[in-house]
Amino acid sequence: MKLQTIGSTALLSLLAALSGGDFLFIPSAQAKIPPPQVLAQNPADRQVEAYRLLNQGIQQAQMSQFEAALQYWQQALIIYREIKDRQGEGAALGNLGIAYKELGDYAKAIEYTQQVLVIAREIKDRRNEGVALGNLGLDYIDLGDHAKAIEYQQQSLAIAREIKDRQSEGTALGNLGLAYMNLPDYAKAIEYTQQKLAIAREIKDRQSEGKALGNLGVTYYSLGDYAKAIEYAQQLLAIAREIKDRESEAAALGNLGNAYESLGDYAKAIEYTQQVLLIAREIKDRQSEEQALGNLGLAYLSLGDYTKAIEYQQQFLAIAREIKDRQSEGTALNNLGLALYRQGNLSAAEKTLLDSIKVSESLRAGLDDAKKVSIFDTQTSPYLNLQKVLIAQEKNNEALEIAERGRARAFVELLAGRLAPSASTQLTINPPNIQQIQQIAKEQNATLVEYSTIWNEALYIWVIKPTGEITFRSVDLKSLNINLGQATERTRVSAATGRGLNEQDTAFAEMIRGTRDALGTSENNLSNQQATNRPNSTPANSQTANPKLQQLYQLLIEPIADLLPTDPNDHVIFIPHKSLFLVPFATLQNAQGQYLVEKHTIIIAPAIQILQLTHQSRQKNRQTASQKILVVGNPTMPKIGNPPRQLLPLPASEQEAQIIAQLLNTQAIIGPQATKVSIVKQMLNARIIHLATHGFFNEVKSRDMPGSIALAPSGNDDGFLTSSEILDLKLNAELVVLSACNTGRGRLTGDGVIGLSRALITAGVPTILTSLWSVPDAPTAELMAEFYRQLQQNPNKAQALRQAMLIMMKKHPEPRDWGAFTLIGEAE
Repeated sequence: MKLQTIGSTALLSLLAALSGGDFLFIPSAQAKIPPPQVLAQNPADRQVEAYRLLNQGIQQAQMSQFEAALQYWQQALIIYREIKDRQGEGAALGNLGIAYKELGDYAKAIEYTQQVLVIAREIKDRRNEGVALGNLGLDYIDLGDHAKAIEYQQQSLAIAREIKDRQSEGTALGNLGLAYMNLPDYAKAIEYTQQKLAIAREIKDRQSEGKALGNLGVTYYSLGDYAKAIEYAQQLLAIAREIKDRESEAAALGNLGNAYESLGDYAKAIEYTQQVLLIAREIKDRQSEEQALGNLGLAYLSLGDYTKAIEYQQQFLAIAREIKDRQSEGTALNNLGLALYRQGNLSAAEKTLLDSIKVSESLRAGLDDAKKVSIFDTQTSPYLNLQKVLIAQEKNNEALEIAERGRARAFVELLAGRLAPSASTQLTINPPNIQQIQQIAKEQNATLVEYSTIWNEALYIWVIKPTGEITFRSVDLKSLNINLGQATERTRVSAATGRGLNEQDTAFAEMIRGTRDALGTSENNLSNQQATNRPNSTPANSQTANPKLQQLYQLLIEPIADLLPTDPNDHVIFIPHKSLFLVPFATLQNAQGQYLVEKHTIIIAPAIQILQLTHQSRQKNRQTASQKILVVGNPTMPKIGNPPRQLLPLPASEQEAQIIAQLLNTQAIIGPQATKVSIVKQMLNARIIHLATHGFFNEVKSRDMPGSIALAPSGNDDGFLTSSEILDLKLNAELVVLSACNTGRGRLTGDGVIGLSRALITAGVPTILTSLWSVPDAPTAELMAEFYRQLQQNPNKAQALRQAMLIMMKKHPEPRDWGAFTLIGEAE
């Protein structure tokens, strides 16, 4: 069912008289059309004509006819530019931005709204500057880029408070609540929405009061507190009926239907949603009509009435196509495909879900990397559902193609664009077919293991041998005696944006968190140490088996153990999915307590196609190979936090760097010499880069991605080298070792892990050695020195890491002390 959150995207309309009236953003789609006698005064006046076109567009937008609205607003824009009316130009541009957002073209939506922002600042229109910032924030909520959404809404809030506009202040606070609800940070969402509610009551704005109450209800729904969700929805309903706000009345009814659906009361859910449908048709709100039809289809799907579910989803689809709502079209196709699958019509389900994927991919075309990553997080459902449908038809290889098509697509396109700089910046790369996947396995001379977590129902595993032989195995997660949480394969619809909301599975997240807790490597155990110093090693003991590591082995390795190579030097490349990126594969234990690294040489890759690209990167780097080796250890530490705290030095890291530099016949750069400016410059021409210092996951603010490395500050920089800064570099190194804490972690997305490793691979590095947790200082120094000793004897990086781990586990039996590091990319 849909979550009826209510945002405050503003349409532009001319309010004052035509003689030099101001253009204002209106926090609703209510058109303000002047009396006919006003228009009749100067029928030939170009400003009058532009004004008429502007309002005709608003009338079309109210009926969800956004393509028709575009035509009117484009004509108005031409006139306003001809007569050099900057305020009118801003009005037309703002509305065009809103229309493109509703049509799913986020690149154009942001482009037009950014132009509004420029005009508002040029003519010093602070109010419209604030509203433009707010609308940009809502665009980024739609894209799933909540950090940017919050940034823009905070700027909008600051302006509203500066100009003492209480209504705009309430709007910004409410939109901040929406951003935090989607993050999700429900405590902050409630805090900001309560502030919006207080302002609405203070200025006696009943409509805003109702919207705040409705959004509080949605937040409590997300928290699983359905009683409170119903209570707030009923308050919204009462206000909406009192002020005769039919749109908000429909939202309240939809929220009630949603809550009762979650409680399993499908009869009430259908009753409330039918009322939404009646109102939507009465007020000619085609978007609300399509959403109501879609949600009725979901309710009947839950009841097992697949005929009705299909009927309603088909009606949802028809309206989405009629009004050119591409995002809703993708959602409708996904849910229709699921209903057909449940009905047993597998061939129709396959075609429908493939159509849903094509719609989703068309919406990503033309976006930059960050926006592709963000929007893909809302589009994963059809890829997973289609895999289910294909497996049900025993089309195992075709399902592997879809599994590969549904991961790391933005990463693939970004990396391919870097390798072919002459190509378009909006490069689109076709996903690999089975023959290409087999060829990659042969080129790598490795056994590839690709995982796909299908909600909390199943774990799909494909094993591709170097010979090209492909074997599929499936693990039924429901049959295991493991609490994996709840998830759904449906795509819900949010009325705040009319966009699909994927309910992500939590199948392995809790299990992996429990494993990290058992190893003593969780964020709770180590966060205080990480902010000051790397943790101490764990005293050696006689422990040989860890039940948590054995449980993960049972799920991930045991089903395919007979397919893995018997020679421990042969490469096994794991391609994880979602939370599986946080699994320390080397440390997984079989029933006899044997670690996986004792039997296999392990490599990690974000996607099979990434392996092909890192191989190309390695070949390219060999052509411009430098012999320079850069070793950095224990730089003079920068300050972190608020208030700023000096990071503690890492004497063992300094010793590590000195030993490694001696092994590699170079000079270690330590202390005040290891400045950020100097190290970045030297990285550009280094063949091997080794950084032994503090690493951070989320503590240092970066542009679009988490991850940073501490170096010595100098001049105006703070000393932290962030993932975003690395992304902008052009590196020729064949290997980068990040001997620091949490360097392999990042933001988990449908596109993989967004962090340091992704940035380095994109910057041109084919092989990265990173850590999954806050690593102990002294054992890490020993492990790194041993890795380079092994590398001198054998240039195969994966085998060198394996041998180093085997030696280290004899000295430090606890896997926390040696198992954090993973090799990503090329082994040779």
